[in-house]
Amino acid sequence: MEIYKVEDVFKRSGVPTLTYVKPKEYTRLLVALRSPGKGVVVEGPSKIGKTSSVMKVLSEIDSTLPGSVTTLTARDPSHRDFIADIPSQTDLGIVIIDDFHRLDAKVRESISDFMKILADEERTDAKIVIVGINKVGESLLAIAPDLAGRIEVVKLGVNPPDKVRKLIDQGCDALNIDFTARESIVDASAGSFNIAQMICFEACISNEVTITVSDPKSVTTTFTSIRETVIDQLATTFHKKAEIFATGKRRSRAGRAPYLQILRWLSMSDEWTIDLDREISKNPELRGSVGQVIKGGHLEDHLIKNHDQLGDLVHYDPETRILAVEDPQFFFFIRHLQWNKFSERLGYFDVTFSTSHDFALSFAGADRDVAEKVARALQEEEFSVFYDFDEQAQILGIDVESYLAPIYQSEASFVVPIMGKDYPDRLWTRFESKQFENRFGDNAVIPVWFEPVAAGVFEASRKYGGFTIDRSKPIDLQIDRLTKSLSERLKDFRLSHKLPAPELDAMVTSE
Repeated sequence: MEIYKVEDVFKRSGVPTLTYVKPKEYTRLLVALRSPGKGVVVEGPSKIGKTSSVMKVLSEIDSTLPGSVTTLTARDPSHRDFIADIPSQTDLGIVIIDDFHRLDAKVRESISDFMKILADEERTDAKIVIVGINKVGESLLAIAPDLAGRIEVVKLGVNPPDKVRKLIDQGCDALNIDFTARESIVDASAGSFNIAQMICFEACISNEVTITVSDPKSVTTTFTSIRETVIDQLATTFHKKAEIFATGKRRSRAGRAPYLQILRWLSMSDEWTIDLDREISKNPELRGSVGQVIKGGHLEDHLIKNHDQLGDLVHYDPETRILAVEDPQFFFFIRHLQWNKFSERLGYFDVTFSTSHDFALSFAGADRDVAEKVARALQEEEFSVFYDFDEQAQILGIDVESYLAPIYQSEASFVVPIMGKDYPDRLWTRFESKQFENRFGDNAVIPVWFEPVAAGVFEASRKYGGFTIDRSKPIDLQIDRLTKSLSERLKDFRLSHKLPAPELDAMVTSE
């Protein structure tokens, strides 16, 4: 009987040998790699087995390869100059460019032009193989549309359960063992060979299986126990990094936690990749807050600022607004987070919402300068604010009254009418005030008056608590005080109206 070490059977890094399983697109990849001149794009979640599959295929067709094989990665600074210089090189052979999505746009465009030339000339002495995350082929065609038909895009996505099961079976055969929690391991692997390797390794260690056993052995540790062990170990590496991502630029306890929401969406992705525009459309109650951090470039800035901590875990393309996990172990960690406890540890009061907006502003055009400052100050605190200029694209081509009415009637937790001297006389402010006038009695309207205040609509509002702005004094300081007051009011509202969110923790895999 051949004796194997567990670390050589269930490999947590590098190309496996004893447990290598051909992905379902292996044959398509083989044909693409041996086609003269035609560029090949291999895309899929990180560490799903893209590069190892390319190398396996190349070793299989070695006798027909055009020269040597050079493997480069955009992660390595020493490789980037060579990658940029590829179009001017001769006798290239096969060049594999890993992490292509990390190259700057100019280099990607240059490489795409060169791939077009190789394909048109059907060159047999050179071939470019691009390896990257999901959608890298789509982004390449966006740069160079005329590459369509000249490259083969092979998607090595999430592997089906039978492929993961085969990996586990091969490992069990090598170690002469069997897992009673086999199917739970298959499910928890989420189609990732890398995650399956990691879980199986930990299951073996927990049962003191370090080498091939002489007599068949059943590994009986429950999956729950294995999972908790794996998560505890991963937490030392990933918990703080998950917190950094989830808190964003600031931590507003009463805010809508947009960065945490994005991370949670990512954890629920079947392919470890999310289109943020699509996710926002599926979660309209978060459009204001999450949309603000995306459109304002805050998510991109946050990831750049924390590149040392997050750069190897996630990749964000601000042009396509695609966010992808780079590390499968990080994906396993966030997929099994207890999100309620995680959010509470970060200090957020609530992460589920019954309204689309925290605040809806109502004002006359003459007071837009103040309204703009209020909107931006509240958005900076990660609140969802209805401010008309931010909604221009949503309003185009629709009945504006039908769109606005429900926002002021019920879809904002609080309405903030900014009542300048023109407020009573403007068509839209009269319409808006008609929608929310009944909400005064529900303590859902927080009026802002100007000093001196002109008599007019809602003089009865004076019996309710509000805020006064004096234009003769520095506005920014007054806006700051108003923002803090509104934040405190919303904080009290959050605490008294906190909604149960069982779905956040329901993602934890059961036995």
